[in-house]
Amino acid sequence: MNYRLDRYGNKISLLGFGCMRLPQTAGIINKAEAEKQIMAAYNAGVNYFDTAYIYPGSESAIGEIFEKNGIRKNINIATKLPHYLIKTKEGLDKLFNEELKRLHTDYIDYYLMHMLTDLQSWEKLKSIGIVEWIAEKKASGQIRQIGFSYHGNSDMYCKLLDVYDWDFSLIQYNYMDENTQAGRRGLEYSASKGLPVFIMEPLRGGKLVNKLPQEALDVFASHPVQHTPAQWAFRWLFNQQAVTCVLSGMNSMEMVLDNVNTAATTSVGDMTDADNAMLQKVAEAINSKMKVGCTACGYCMPCPAGVDIPGTFAAYNRRYTESRFRGFIEYTICTALRKDASSASKCIGCGKCERHCPQSIEIRKELETSAKELENPAYKFVVKAVDKLKLFG
Repeated sequence: MNYRLDRYGNKISLLGFGCMRLPQTAGIINKAEAEKQIMAAYNAGVNYFDTAYIYPGSESAIGEIFEKNGIRKNINIATKLPHYLIKTKEGLDKLFNEELKRLHTDYIDYYLMHMLTDLQSWEKLKSIGIVEWIAEKKASGQIRQIGFSYHGNSDMYCKLLDVYDWDFSLIQYNYMDENTQAGRRGLEYSASKGLPVFIMEPLRGGKLVNKLPQEALDVFASHPVQHTPAQWAFRWLFNQQAVTCVLSGMNSMEMVLDNVNTAATTSVGDMTDADNAMLQKVAEAINSKMKVGCTACGYCMPCPAGVDIPGTFAAYNRRYTESRFRGFIEYTICTALRKDASSASKCIGCGKCERHCPQSIEIRKELETSAKELENPAYKFVVKAVDKLKLFG
């Protein structure tokens, strides 16, 4: 296994085990099978395991496995605070203590604000004493390092990096999202601040393996160097020095063995110019199904009405390059799960964005179309629920 260093010089395995998709039987985590896979990864050198409070059964399952096998002191646990459920400082303690109990531990190595969306969400947390609470937990040793996970555009990501002295972050990043989400710009900004970045969705939920168009498969097949689509996706990430650890939601022994082998045999500099050019052609083949030619450059932002224009188009395109469901999920996360919804339907038609778009996109027209296709009854329900329950505000 190859390793990289976190902010304090600790060795982190290049491959991390994402525990959201542990193997299940009849809808319940199969602990025996999960144990086999987790221990196989551990024995191959994986020392970073990522879970969250809201992953059904995950914290409890891995906590039992770590305790049973006596490996807690040899591994790093990352879990997350669902801050959108917290109203008071007392609520912070109650939920955190529940996580410790589930995980059979008395400390968390890497603790994240789960899906921190914008500056308003952070200000809300500050108002209930999150800064003081983190300081207390770090002083006591109950939290070793603090960070946040993020879905959204690079502008907001960079702003969030600057509002607190974070130890690390977790972003969605892969060769299809190089210029969307936090993207390469966010990754490089983190590196400039000396902050480690952990990666989620390296395969876009498996879509960069299981649902590739034939044109993309043909590009892979014609390349003189042969790897599987999954191996290429991981190699592209492992090739970047700013990437600290890549999470994989492994749920089969085949995945575990293949991914640990790729992580053990790939280093920075292994990808050639020809390899990168090949992946660019694969991305172009996938993007040929896109509806809007947005490159997420951000020149259209900020929108006077608060619309997340790049985020909207990324989700709208994903609806057609991957699936309706994936497009809906990304749109909901990026625009609805925040204090002030940044929905496409909020567009006031001022046209300011179009005057700055280097791609000459008819943004107002495309936002209207995006809203019609993405803002279904389920989406509207989420927006109302967030507002009514004041989850992010």
